[in-house]
Amino acid sequence: MSRAILHVDLDAFFCSVEELLAPELKGQAFVVGGRPEGRGVVASASYAARKFGVRSAMPMAQAVRLCPDLQIVRPRHGVYSDYSQRVLQFLRDSVPIVEQISIDEAFLDASDDPRGGPGAAQVMQAEIRSRFGLPTSWGVASNKLIAKIATEVGKPSGLISVPSGSEAQFLTPLPVSMLWGIGPKSEARLAELEIRTIGQLARVSEGRLAETFGDWGIELAARARGLDDRPVEDSYEPRSLSAEQTFAKDVSSESKLRLCLLEMSERVGRRLRRAELAGSIVRVKLRWPDFATITRQARLAQPTDQDQEIFRAAWSLFQRNWRTGRPVRLLGVGVSDLGPPLRQLELFDRGWEHDRKLLQAIDRLRTKYGSDVLTRAGELSADRE
Repeated sequence: MSRAILHVDLDAFFCSVEELLAPELKGQAFVVGGRPEGRGVVASASYAARKFGVRSAMPMAQAVRLCPDLQIVRPRHGVYSDYSQRVLQFLRDSVPIVEQISIDEAFLDASDDPRGGPGAAQVMQAEIRSRFGLPTSWGVASNKLIAKIATEVGKPSGLISVPSGSEAQFLTPLPVSMLWGIGPKSEARLAELEIRTIGQLARVSEGRLAETFGDWGIELAARARGLDDRPVEDSYEPRSLSAEQTFAKDVSSESKLRLCLLEMSERVGRRLRRAELAGSIVRVKLRWPDFATITRQARLAQPTDQDQEIFRAAWSLFQRNWRTGRPVRLLGVGVSDLGPPLRQLELFDRGWEHDRKLLQAIDRLRTKYGSDVLTRAGELSADRE
């Protein structure tokens, strides 16, 4: 099964937050940073300012020379950090593995997401815009290198998906400067060799690149061919695990909502078992067409990582808070109060042990053959509604 690696970048992040706080800045040429007389630098530039050549990390005095009417906004790092944490928590609630690489950038592994990489990215992009008012750019690919470059190609606010097997084709026309690790000096050195595109670089032998650049040349040859096997790594200790689905059209069918809740309960259970965690609190999230949102939760008798136990609690909460026929815009299920999967078994309680072994077998099948290897009978009947 091909990996689905996502890269997300919050577009002109500091400036985007400032536009939320001061809407009159929208469309204006402005930067966030220090004063020019105090050797300040540009921390973030609006896209209107970038048209004048203003860029992040540029000395503010130079930025003002390029754009004499440039507005300068003092940074509010505590505010930016708060927005970043909220977006990152949303991402962690949406997919199992998130690797934050800066305040405004992250990799996500959505390989087991039934929506597929592009589908998951599209939903999260729309939700971040709706929930936080922030624009994002996304890249979807089979590895981190291509996903990162796809994001850069799609900026601002784009979503570029590179299907597995087409990595080299995607890279071929791009300038070598888009590869990680190639700065102005390396770019000039390659230009001396008449190498200006990644496609041209990929046609150069590994041996010749090693002669020119040393050990770095071997790595450069692999990157030019789109090769990258680094995993998405998450050292974050989750306080909760959850899954959500925003429907393309509001759903009022009880059977479809029940099936969706079951699928998400299975996804959360699978993530809990993968992380070797269990939770004592199950919660359900409901959003109506007018965007009003409620969250309800219940505490279990003991921690669980079992799909059916999560679903039973979630379905009970759902039924108590949903009126038959009422349309639903978003549905979510989560488990919190996490800890080791310890359980106090009752005497002669062998059913739970049987379920655990069955789920372990199902997890192995889905890991090896993909999340669609098994289909519920109820899912087949729902498709015919």
